[in-house]
Amino acid sequence: MIQRGLLPDFSPAVLTETASLTTAAGETGPSIRDLRDRLWCSIDNDDSRDLDQLTVAEPLSGGAVRIFVAVADVDALVRSGSAIDGHARTNTTSVYTAAEIFPMLPEKLSTDLTSLGEGQARAALVVEMAVAIDGTVTASDVYRGVVLNRAKLAYNSVAAWLEGTGPAPPRLAAVPGLDAQLRVQDKTAQAMKALRHQRGALSLESLETRAVFDGDRLADLRPDEKNRAKELIEDFMIAANGVTAKYLEGKGLPSLRRVLRVPERWGRIVDLAAGLGGHLSAEPDARALEEFLAERRRADPVRFPDLSLSMIKLLGSGEYAVELPGQSADGHFGLAVRDYSHSTAPNRRYPDLITGRLLKVAIGGKPAPYSNSELSDLARHCTEAEDNAAKVERQVQKSAAALLLASRIGEQFDAIVTGASEKGTWVRIFQPTVEGKLVQGFEGLDVGDRLRVKLIDTNVDRGFIDFARLPR
Repeated sequence: MIQRGLLPDFSPAVLTETASLTTAAGETGPSIRDLRDRLWCSIDNDDSRDLDQLTVAEPLSGGAVRIFVAVADVDALVRSGSAIDGHARTNTTSVYTAAEIFPMLPEKLSTDLTSLGEGQARAALVVEMAVAIDGTVTASDVYRGVVLNRAKLAYNSVAAWLEGTGPAPPRLAAVPGLDAQLRVQDKTAQAMKALRHQRGALSLESLETRAVFDGDRLADLRPDEKNRAKELIEDFMIAANGVTAKYLEGKGLPSLRRVLRVPERWGRIVDLAAGLGGHLSAEPDARALEEFLAERRRADPVRFPDLSLSMIKLLGSGEYAVELPGQSADGHFGLAVRDYSHSTAPNRRYPDLITGRLLKVAIGGKPAPYSNSELSDLARHCTEAEDNAAKVERQVQKSAAALLLASRIGEQFDAIVTGASEKGTWVRIFQPTVEGKLVQGFEGLDVGDRLRVKLIDTNVDRGFIDFARLPR
């Protein structure tokens, strides 16, 4: 982290400021709505305590639904220019590694005072959306409120219940009416998801892995797979992020957008599709690519994650960019949307804290808290720091993977090429889900190619895993 300009530890000034904070923000006033009577709940990972958002639904006539997303008002305690803000501004994100989590904010804040924890009244920014039966957002608003989390739920158990493969989680069952409430949310989220993909949002399944420990011993790296509950939250957050971007534009304020430009390696995407019987035009077309991906998911669901990984590599990385009033945004190619911010995870991401501050002044009719040039500098810095954080996470994950494979030198594996450039050729094996460098026999290979490899070396300290290509 230090080598990449990130701060692994909080400074004495940050710790002193944190110690002085003893109560959560629960502001009241005529412009702050009291929404504590609603059946708010959070759905996150089993071990998450930095809860950024809550959701609740309200059925309307004709099958429409009003969705509310409450986002933690982190700015209420983390003031711009403070030492705590300075640390967050440097790192711009929490760094999640297999060895340790390095939170962007001190845990006293992110897991307590600014977290939307169960049973705690908390200040929030609320995104309200009217959603038609087909998933279209027909009206929206953003305002400040006070909310109360009725149940802290987890993705896997909620997904099992929604899909009919498990019982209702105890916390869900303990809150009268919450089961029906979540059924409404799930139905609405599925309609929103279907509409997004009709418009060209890409169906991709990346095989992100989570470290599994047996006591203190690393036992496995298992794919962190999507499920119905994760999709529910994902679709509501995508919609909320679109609403916040449009809200700021409508108020004549700049916004910090998350953009994914048209892929530079579209030609390779076309070739990869052709090798699987698909046909894509020479000009980038998100809707056509989504149709191809949907067909491949149906035809070969077992190998679809491998195709997704190749596509993710070829699509490239997203970045932050400032949109000024009256300008036209580049949009997000992968989500097939023009207006998209990051606003729903301010305990974990600094761009979301920036957006929260912009929303608060927009609601209050005040001028922007940042100059245009400062926002542009922040956009560049957030992109760079987030990339560096991702490299740290990958580096530690590689060390974890090298540790897991250290006793298996000489074994053979099926693999797929995940990266090919002048810097080297990279492959991923399937069991365990691990990526390494192809140091022998890489000539002529490109992203998406399949091959058989042998593990020839590992280096845990440096996170090196070296493979050699085997003849077919």
